[in-house]
Amino acid sequence: MPRDVDDDPLDRSRFPVDEWALTETRFEADDLGVTESLFAVGNGYLGLRGNYEESRDAHVNGSYINGFHETWPITHAEEAYGFARVGQTIVNAPDAKVIRLYVDDEPLQLSTADLLDYDRTLDFRTGVLSRTLLWHTPSGKRVEVKSTRMVSLTQRHLAVMTYEVTLLDGDGPVQISSQVLNRQDRLAEGPEAESAGIADPRKAETFHGRVLLPEVSEGDLESGRLWLGYRCADSGMTLGLVTDHLLETENSYRATVHSDDDSVKMIYRLQGQQGVPIRLTKFVSAHTAGSVPPRELIDRCERTLDRVTEAGLQQQLDEQREWLDSFWQRADVEIPGHPEIQQATRWNLFALAQASARAETYGIPAKGVTGSGYGGHYFWDTEIYVMPFLTYTMPYAARNAMRFRLSLLDSAKARARELSQKGALFPWRTINGHEASAYYAAGTAQYHIDADIAYALSQYVGATGDLEFLDREAIDVFVETARLWADLGFWRMHPSRERTFHIHGVTGPDEYTTVVNDNLYTNVLARFNLRRAAEAVEALAEDDPAAYEQMVRRTELEPGEVSEWRDCAAGMAIPFDEHLGIHPQDDHFLEREMWDLGNTPSSVRPLLLHHHPLVIYRFQVLKQADVVLALFLQGEDFTPEQKLADFEYYDPITTGDSTLSAVVQSIIAAEVGYQDLAYGYFLAALFVDLADRHANTSDGVHVASTGGVWSALVSGFGGFRDHGSDEREGQFAIDPRLPQDWESLTYRLCLRGTRVRVTVRAPELELVIEDGDGPLTFAVRGESVTLTPETAVTVALADQGPRIEGTPKAPSEIVREDGTVISSVVPTGDTRRMPVPTGH
Repeated sequence: MPRDVDDDPLDRSRFPVDEWALTETRFEADDLGVTESLFAVGNGYLGLRGNYEESRDAHVNGSYINGFHETWPITHAEEAYGFARVGQTIVNAPDAKVIRLYVDDEPLQLSTADLLDYDRTLDFRTGVLSRTLLWHTPSGKRVEVKSTRMVSLTQRHLAVMTYEVTLLDGDGPVQISSQVLNRQDRLAEGPEAESAGIADPRKAETFHGRVLLPEVSEGDLESGRLWLGYRCADSGMTLGLVTDHLLETENSYRATVHSDDDSVKMIYRLQGQQGVPIRLTKFVSAHTAGSVPPRELIDRCERTLDRVTEAGLQQQLDEQREWLDSFWQRADVEIPGHPEIQQATRWNLFALAQASARAETYGIPAKGVTGSGYGGHYFWDTEIYVMPFLTYTMPYAARNAMRFRLSLLDSAKARARELSQKGALFPWRTINGHEASAYYAAGTAQYHIDADIAYALSQYVGATGDLEFLDREAIDVFVETARLWADLGFWRMHPSRERTFHIHGVTGPDEYTTVVNDNLYTNVLARFNLRRAAEAVEALAEDDPAAYEQMVRRTELEPGEVSEWRDCAAGMAIPFDEHLGIHPQDDHFLEREMWDLGNTPSSVRPLLLHHHPLVIYRFQVLKQADVVLALFLQGEDFTPEQKLADFEYYDPITTGDSTLSAVVQSIIAAEVGYQDLAYGYFLAALFVDLADRHANTSDGVHVASTGGVWSALVSGFGGFRDHGSDEREGQFAIDPRLPQDWESLTYRLCLRGTRVRVTVRAPELELVIEDGDGPLTFAVRGESVTLTPETAVTVALADQGPRIEGTPKAPSEIVREDGTVISSVVPTGDTRRMPVPTGH
């Protein structure tokens, strides 16, 4: 159940409601890490944390480039064959945000400055972070400082900044120092080092040697450009970064350049006059590569800057606005009458754009490019939580994400061989394609990532009709993942003399239960993967024999493999307990006792930071939705009665210690009838980062949760389902669950090149084609509705689905089929267990 959920948890005196922006009206030093993530700007390739230009007040002064990483040997206390060997961690790239200001030789430092006024705004329509402040200097002058920052969504390798200073009271000396700093290898200037405390596996690893080896560090007064070039010590990756400066003022000034291995600076010394503005525009370009010399990358940066500076700043701002106008036409979700919810929703959607728009040849890290959390790794988060948003609103970005996974296929095949399997096993967490999870029980054992990738690919092809991509290359993913499942599983004879197919020794999405037999989620998604692969291969053979023959040569597909996949899918063991009427999470799940979450102190949450894994693994307790996630992704395979029973059993024992969980619980709670609970889970997810609900937003935005917010709105309250397995048989269905106090909900879907606007109101559902030719057919509560550009369609709704009051009760003290009672306890570390209070 969601804990401490508030309809509006933000301090509105500091963060006022604005449906199209996040604004901060006063500086506070006690949550710098959180606001640095919230006010970050990025484009999926390049990301700049929301640090202050003056840079001395910071939690982590961070600049990140997707995929730019260092490698290091993973040391295991006890070695074993097949363990992950090479760790990968995103590098804190050279920081070009730094612009330091001195007036009368006094530095502007926000934590100590006398600020008469302060305003910082991240505008979701312009993509610009702006700040205005009024500084009362120690010498008694009032100084107005305005700054803007933007990472271009149209120019992948570009960031633009402006910094304007005006003396309001008298003249005086002004110095502006524009810098680029290698923070990865410099001593922190602020409280950037993490405290010791409890080890947190969600954080990035810390390097103990030099990471960035300097190759270029130069500056030129005449051109106003600064150059830095580095090579990573172990991975060999290279980086080139160039900044271009334009100073505009009627004040007299002189400029100097300084450079060393870890910094380049353009320093302006001015005789400031009252009321005469000083405006600095800073263009930044960064390029990275696997091994290209930094000098060549610097040449690429020069070409980027030459083109951009010739066009001018205004053109970059105009292009950014045009890109975002198009984005919001496709992706906006409207919730009239609830400005706080609307603001938070748009912040989450904007975060998705910033994480994925220009990721292109790379994956989408768990923290996007807003922080170093999880080491900058790519997980299944992309396929299950981010891909639906991309597929239905930004199909080109979804295709790029799938092409990135496809680029890892050879590494995945090698990893499968290392684990003595056929086919391909994609890495659980990675940057460069190699497995980077040192803890195999909650890493490599999560074989379900293969099925997650196949699911996302199928969803993309079905929604877009992009058969060319599937038939030409992506079908190899279906083939190799299906091969793995057929090889990993094995056949057993059921007492009823029915042969069943089993998958043992895997971990499902719930990381509080590891290395189990017949994990329900894994088996259900593997069954889908096997079916879908067979369908794709058979369709290709029929529709394009030449492409089929090329695929057979690439994959060495053997006769009989496809029929084997169909047999495995048909015989897949799906755990079900007839006595309790639920799907056990795995074969032995119900044999465990139950963790009494209701009597577990909040001081020991999340459990993974306060209990040894073996303690957690012995109990029925979930980190995140597992069976419930399967109910959503493969809902057509479960009856409404089964969904309700499963949700009521698992919801009370799900901790929500993972930010991936609340959105899924919200979707299924809405579907089965717990609509108030669904709304609570939605709010918990909506404010994961804005209210720092998991106390680690300082490490970066939870990108999967932001994607899940979209799914909670569109699939949960909006009721959208895509039941089709491919373009030939797809069926889109809508069965909404509008919250009681919402007058309406509007969302958009891009389907087969047509954009549809869906509006849910209590008495009706309205469908309108906004762009494209259609036609499209939807099933609305069993009624078939065909949509064409000529007419809007309105369908009357008798209600908003079933409604169950309250919340599910903890399923403790229930009797197993063998007559034993499932007890509910709290592990204490004592020689005794805490008793369950009477009436629990």
